[in-house]
Parts: sequence; structure tokens; C-alpha cells
Amino acid sequence: MTEPHEHDIEKVYSTKDFVAKLRRLADALERGESFSIQVAGKRINVPATANISIEYEREDNEEELEFQLKWQRG
Repeated sequence: MTEPHEHDIEKVYSTKDFVAKLRRLADALERGESFSIQVAGKRINVPATANISIEYEREDNEEELEFQLKWQRG
């Protein structure tokens, strides 16, 4: 049996567009609803039951803050 291929998609957004996406996500989370987002042309549906975490990384002169939502497919 073959392993499924991972798909990493990343797109840089303007501050205005990023804020709008975060606002829609926050509103959906507050209502306990699923959230649908399009990233680089791919439609992603996030269930209301997704696990939410915040990750911080620091390496040399670079820092990164990630807001993550994880869920099981199917």
C-alpha cells in the first residue's frame, strides 16, 4: 500500500487580508462552527472540533509564531 503524499501550502498575505481571515476564523470558533478557507487556490474545511495550538520557534536571528489547527481526516 502506498503512503499518501503530504501537501504543504503556504501563501503570504497582506496584513489586511490576514486580519480578515483571522477574524472569520475567530467568529467561527466562537460560534462552534466549522471554518472554510482558501489558501493559494486550495479550499480547506476546518471542523469545529479541530485542536488549536500556538507554536513559537527561535533559531539564530529568526523567530516564528504559528497558529495551528489540527484535525483527523475522514
